Amino acid sequence: MRIALHTRVHADRIADYEQAHREVPAELADAIRAAGATEWTIWRSGTELFHLVECADYSLLLAGLEGLPVNIAWQARMAELLDVVHDYSADGATAGLPVVWEL
Repeated sequence: MRIALHTRVHADRIADYEQAHREVPAELADAIRAAGATEWTIWRSGTELFHLVECADYSLLLAGLEGLPVNIAWQARMAELLDVVHDYSADGATAGLPVVWEL
């Protein structure tokens, strides 16, 4: 299953966002893999972020991450930096955009 997400970084927080992704805790990446993600890649164009998540079941992935202290801390950090979050249909919109983070 491929899930595509679209988020937006607060315009004045782009540098903070990119710094945060240079410091993604290894424990978080391990937890994402253990919860069932086989791929999680984020591309950025200006303030727009495009996420591609590959997993067997997205709801199980989210359930596997729920309640984990490392994920709760990460989500709190991202809430400071991101605006809108919604699903969208992945149709190659990320081609050619710079990769911010890859699992």
